Amino acid sequence: MAAAAPLVRAGPDVGVVAAMAARGAEAEALFEAHTAAELRAVERRLRASIEQKREELRQMVGERYRDLIEAADTIAEMRRSAERLLGAVRPPAQQSFYGAAAQLKLLLEVPEQVWGAVEGGRYLPAARLHLLGAHLRRQLQLDTPRARSSPILARFPILLRQVAAASHLRSTILQESKALLRCRTGSDQAVAEALCAIMLLEDSSPRQALADFLLARKMAIQQLLNQPHHGAGIKAQVCSLMELLTTTLYQAHALFYTVPEGMAPDPALPCGLLFSTLESTTGQNPAGRGGVLEEDLKLSSWFKYLPESVVEFQPALRTLAHPISQEYLRETLQQWINMCSDDIRTGVRTLLVFVKSMKGLAGIRDAVWELLSSESSSHNWEAVCRRLLDRPVSFWEELLQQLFLDRLQTLTKEGFDSISSSSKQLLAVALQELEVKGSSGALSKQIQLEHNVALFLWSESPGDLPGDAAWVSVGQRGPFSRSGLAMKAQALTPCVQSFCSTLDSKLKARLEDVLSYLPKDGSVPKEPPRSAFDRFSDAGTVQGLLRERCVSCTQHLLGCVQEQLLSAQSQLHAPGDARLNAVLFMARLCQALPELCPHLQRCVLGQAESAPKEPRSAKKLGKGKAQEVSPELAKWQEVKAELLQQSLLAYQLWSSAVTKGLVESFTHTLLLDTAGSVLATATNWDEIEIQEETESGSSVTSKIRLPVQPSWHVQCLLFSLCQELNRVGGHTLPKVTLQELLRSCMAEVLAAYEKLVEQKQEKRPDSFPLTQSRALQLLYDLRYLSIILTAKSEDTKPSRIKQDSGMEKVIDFLEGHIDPFDLDVFTPHLNSNLNRLVQRTSVLFGLLTGTEHQYTSRGSAPSSQELHNILPLASSQIRFGLLPLSMSSSRKSKATATSTERVQGQAAAAVLPREDEVARPGSLFRQLITDDEDAAAPSLFKLGWLSGMTK
Repeated sequence: MAAAAPLVRAGPDVGVVAAMAARGAEAEALFEAHTAAELRAVERRLRASIEQKREELRQMVGERYRDLIEAADTIAEMRRSAERLLGAVRPPAQQSFYGAAAQLKLLLEVPEQVWGAVEGGRYLPAARLHLLGAHLRRQLQLDTPRARSSPILARFPILLRQVAAASHLRSTILQESKALLRCRTGSDQAVAEALCAIMLLEDSSPRQALADFLLARKMAIQQLLNQPHHGAGIKAQVCSLMELLTTTLYQAHALFYTVPEGMAPDPALPCGLLFSTLESTTGQNPAGRGGVLEEDLKLSSWFKYLPESVVEFQPALRTLAHPISQEYLRETLQQWINMCSDDIRTGVRTLLVFVKSMKGLAGIRDAVWELLSSESSSHNWEAVCRRLLDRPVSFWEELLQQLFLDRLQTLTKEGFDSISSSSKQLLAVALQELEVKGSSGALSKQIQLEHNVALFLWSESPGDLPGDAAWVSVGQRGPFSRSGLAMKAQALTPCVQSFCSTLDSKLKARLEDVLSYLPKDGSVPKEPPRSAFDRFSDAGTVQGLLRERCVSCTQHLLGCVQEQLLSAQSQLHAPGDARLNAVLFMARLCQALPELCPHLQRCVLGQAESAPKEPRSAKKLGKGKAQEVSPELAKWQEVKAELLQQSLLAYQLWSSAVTKGLVESFTHTLLLDTAGSVLATATNWDEIEIQEETESGSSVTSKIRLPVQPSWHVQCLLFSLCQELNRVGGHTLPKVTLQELLRSCMAEVLAAYEKLVEQKQEKRPDSFPLTQSRALQLLYDLRYLSIILTAKSEDTKPSRIKQDSGMEKVIDFLEGHIDPFDLDVFTPHLNSNLNRLVQRTSVLFGLLTGTEHQYTSRGSAPSSQELHNILPLASSQIRFGLLPLSMSSSRKSKATATSTERVQGQAAAAVLPREDEVARPGSLFRQLITDDEDAAAPSLFKLGWLSGMTK
């Protein structure tokens, strides 16, 4: 390589380089034999040669271009001259040949024109062109049995494919035309042209066209119902169904209805479009003459050779298209509606299964209402229905309304069934926790508060007062804002509050869901004039359904409570039994449900806002002024009565168990017939000095000893009763329950004394004798228990008479063991001690005594003209008397007050207060006035306003 390099640089052989360039396969040898500089020199020479050849080619073409143009113009002129010459010398016999050739050309063009019309949605021109093709095949005799031996097919074999494709074109046009009939958005003109195309291709009558139209719409309905549904798509499907139904009737009127003879047509209601389109298509109307060929075909050079039969071709029906009678149209449409109604009801019922809320149902209903009330769907709707069916038509009322009500009923039932099952489960869990026995440390705080409500009542918590209590008054607070103090005042424990809150939240969600289907303001609004139907016509039915299901849910809960109470009734024992806590929980729950579940009342009343106030009782209104109660309010009162009745039943079980347990211990102690037991229950007696007049007229002072306190077992019984009442929140117990507790307790106590009487009447030798002192103590105990445990109620008069008769027997037996002379001496002092004891213990046993045994003023009644500022307190539980603040001086003279007191004291004769005597307001102030000069300071336990402190 180094030795050959000088030779190449001096001057390489030109022939060798040319031979190497001609052979492209030896390029690799070039790179092997030469250096890079030599190869660049060869490249430059080759490029220079190429540019030189290119320049020579440009010069040669430029010189010859002018001659080429002149030659081309000469050739075109020669061609035109030859054609003119041939046209001048052509014989007439060739005209038929060119006509046949033009028809063949048109036959080849027709399929393309048909496909173009089909793709553009112009099915009637496509059908006419297809019929023109059939006419051309008949003209050329291509449809005959011997067509395959025709010389035309022999020369043009492509026509065989055209003949075979003709049937496919026909089926395609029919298929696309019927697909257009199933489309609900097609215009009246497009549907009319599609029907005309079908009639021309199938050679059918208008009645058959009506059947095809209705059948296509039925298939469209089934297609809509069978679409996959996803949430909001159901609304679109139902609206599409309604739109399809209304469009079908509108188009049936526009296409098939004809105005009867002698009646002027209404410009606002066009009709008979199918027949007018058919007339223009078949050439019966002068406006439709002119053939079926498109304008672009008429501009072709071979168009002039087509025969007139082809140029003026018009399709025709074999039979005349007679208008459809109104009776036939009405019957057919009614049958179609009835047939589609079954499919629609079945399909829509299946669709509504996927709607899980009444808000969704309301959305679908409102969407249907907006659709049917729109301008396009309601324009002349009544007139069209009158013409077609001779009756008004409302698809909502006939097809959908009942389906929606059925689904709404199902949703309501499922919702309240869910609330019932969850409430039952919640109740079972709460009762299971309450029945657990264990130490106070092992139980949760809420369960401890249920076991002892007094802990809840007398403990402070952060929620006792609302945060805005300092600047927001009670009247400005909403109905749902309740402070902790209000809950404690009603002894509504946290467990009860939690249960009611959970239930109320579920009822609120269910109520809000149902109310979304009802008018918002509670009253049915007036629909606009163009309204298709009344959306809220079934509001009363929906409210009744809500009320029925809510009452059923409440009754189911009451049934669960009743079942639990029945199972616990046979298992209750002592007052400390854990099952009593569950019974009390159910009693409080039933009592609190109407108040702590405000949405329960709203569900029964079917209202969104606050419920109306219940009418006053007949006693407050007076005779002849009873208000009429609406059925809804009567139902709510019935529900409240059932809840109260169940609460009273639970309280009755509790009171029976408490009475039984406490009186058993009392009876056992009472019937102990030993000297030690008698001494163990005895209390200190009072020693009283009395002056008696002898036969000589002198007075003798003597001392007597009388009981001033009841026996210990009597005090333990009463105190235990008060403890049990306080433990369960006695101030919130229904008055009926408290009266029943006292009545049953007194009956059990009297039965115990009767057993004692029977035991003493047997006069067994080992029995302890009934001494006069013990008889006095027993008599004192019995009379004291009778006063404390006797409830003041009008309803208890018959039972009290029976009880008094039994008590009289016991009292007679006990008085029989007391010397009659001593009894006469002891009775006034015994009554005085008894009276004083009742007044002193009225605070301690206030929950048992009530207000009827509280101290009443010895002063005269105040004047009716005296003005007072009365402090109103709770009407249900009178813990304190009303405190009058006199605005005028009402102080009487001390002497008058003292004399009045002495007169009343002499008249009283140490008799206990009567049961029908009620403590009057202002007894405290009057007592302070009248007792101003008393020697002994009055005891606070005698004051009427303190006597009910523990109630």
